[in-house]
Amino acid sequence: MNGIYKNLGLWLVIFLVMIFLFHLFNQTKSTHKDITYSQFRQDVDQGAIKSVTLQGNRIKGMYVDGSGNFKTLAPSDPDLIPTLMKHKVDVQVMPEDDNPWYLTAIISWLPMIFLIAIFVFFMRQMQAGGGKAMSFGKSRARLISESQNKITFQDVAGVEEAKEELKEIIDFLRDPKKFTRLGGKIPKGVLLMGGPGTGKTLLAKAVAGEASVPFFSISGSDFVEMFVGVGASRVRDLFIQGKKHAPCIIFVDEIDAVGRHRGAGLGGGHDEREQTLNQLLVEMDGFETNEGVILISATNRPDVLDPALLRPGRFDRQVVVPPPDVRGRTAILKVHTKKTPIATDVELETISRGTPGFSGADLANLVNEAALNAARRNKNQIEMADFEFAKDKVLMGGERRSLVISLEERRNTAFHEAGHAYVARMMPGTDPIHKVTIIPRGRALGVTQQLPLDDRHTYDRDYLLSQIAVLMGGRAAEEIFLEHMTTGAGNDIQRATELARKMVCEWGMSDALGPLTFGQKEEQIFLGKEFARHRDYSEHTAVQVDDEVRRIVTENYKIARKILEENKEVLERIAEALLERETLDANEIESLIQGKKLPDVTPPLQETKQDEERGRVQVSLDDGKVIVSGTPAAGPEKA
Repeated sequence: MNGIYKNLGLWLVIFLVMIFLFHLFNQTKSTHKDITYSQFRQDVDQGAIKSVTLQGNRIKGMYVDGSGNFKTLAPSDPDLIPTLMKHKVDVQVMPEDDNPWYLTAIISWLPMIFLIAIFVFFMRQMQAGGGKAMSFGKSRARLISESQNKITFQDVAGVEEAKEELKEIIDFLRDPKKFTRLGGKIPKGVLLMGGPGTGKTLLAKAVAGEASVPFFSISGSDFVEMFVGVGASRVRDLFIQGKKHAPCIIFVDEIDAVGRHRGAGLGGGHDEREQTLNQLLVEMDGFETNEGVILISATNRPDVLDPALLRPGRFDRQVVVPPPDVRGRTAILKVHTKKTPIATDVELETISRGTPGFSGADLANLVNEAALNAARRNKNQIEMADFEFAKDKVLMGGERRSLVISLEERRNTAFHEAGHAYVARMMPGTDPIHKVTIIPRGRALGVTQQLPLDDRHTYDRDYLLSQIAVLMGGRAAEEIFLEHMTTGAGNDIQRATELARKMVCEWGMSDALGPLTFGQKEEQIFLGKEFARHRDYSEHTAVQVDDEVRRIVTENYKIARKILEENKEVLERIAEALLERETLDANEIESLIQGKKLPDVTPPLQETKQDEERGRVQVSLDDGKVIVSGTPAAGPEKA
């Protein structure tokens, strides 16, 4: 929209300038002819003058016979007015213009100067906004100096191997003879690969902060343009700038925007994106050499990149930036809490053990949410309780305590989540229970949260079967205790079915079908491959696959149902405690399983007689006070 407004304003200014010039050059020319003062007095004496206009020493007039107008300059003549009156000449006197000539000129040209200034302003705005009417093919890379970027490797943690790879690149730029004395060559390209939020862009910023060489930063989408050839032109211009500042580093973020497989889609070899990629390949390792120019790129989709882009000679280094392990998460938390006041009860090691699978961005968000929660409560320091609140919010979503829920739905949710929790506690090899809640969070009416003790990289068959049983525990509890089914188990059944199908079709974990894979993965259309999933097995095998998936899910459903039927009293205690407290942690669940009584909740949850009759309540907490009010409940929702 900004581009549309800028172009509209530009054409409006041009239109106004044209109108002004048209009126300026087509205005009526003055018809006053110059005469001498002697001729003027002679014409007055002869009665040939009809009217005059006096303005200072300037005289303009009109002849009686209408033969034309005249103008002249008059000296100081006291007899002029009496003479004009004597000959009955119509005299008009105007005040003398006291403004100097240069001020008059400025005033007359002020509108033109104003229009020119507006025109220049819009042109500069178009240049700054990327329109670049006369320079489409120029690179949009920003040159970052050391004073602009304060991030160094001290601000990056949890990716030590990637830091070592990049430190070697920086050392090469600072002291190339150290490496070239044994015949080594400077790497031409470094590709940073990792999931979203693992710190690829942060690593590139740290390289810019550590390197004492020019650093160009650009996004892959900046090469893509609707005009043919513009992307390739920008690549050429980018490397021309790099050669002028060599040795230097060029960072291209999200290179998959321009580096995808060639030959995809309907554009063929004439596709603008492919022409841009071709030019990038030539610049990186073509006929001409780019000594001293190192290209660092980042992507979270290395599988879609063109193979020619990944070969040695172009991207010599492919650095994987994985999610941090428990020690890496501790180091990342130390970096993010460096400038935040934390209380003495905060143990970063405990937080890192309780956040498996978190990326660097997730941990930064965790610290930020904890700081915001502490600020809302007017604390001077961030306490451990704030980190626990933030962890629950990041993992399970924000609480929706104002959501209207009927008593029946709350009871359904309580038994559903109790079923998940108890099966997870009793099945061998499952992850420990962290927290169970029936407070709506995110898109779910209730959540059962499990956290592994250690980071997992592979999963065995028994663990996966136990997970399916845990997922089916909610539906089994509904059927046993409530004697009906609800839509709340929809997501659980979907996840259990997907997990069982992957065990059969991808991981070869079926005794009946053996260690085989069935069906090729669906290829995306932009890769120029299959439009849909290719089934490379017969109809008979398809029936066997369906039967095996059904057997795995139903058998684990029966296991979950059997566990719950044999321990009805324990499950009822957990469900009633959830209805009373709304949230239970691992220690409280363990106490309930062992038959211990939990301390009374303060304040107790009470229901009004009117709400009991109506069958609906709305529960919300405000400063520790339980507020109960009758309102129609919302529809069922479970994620």
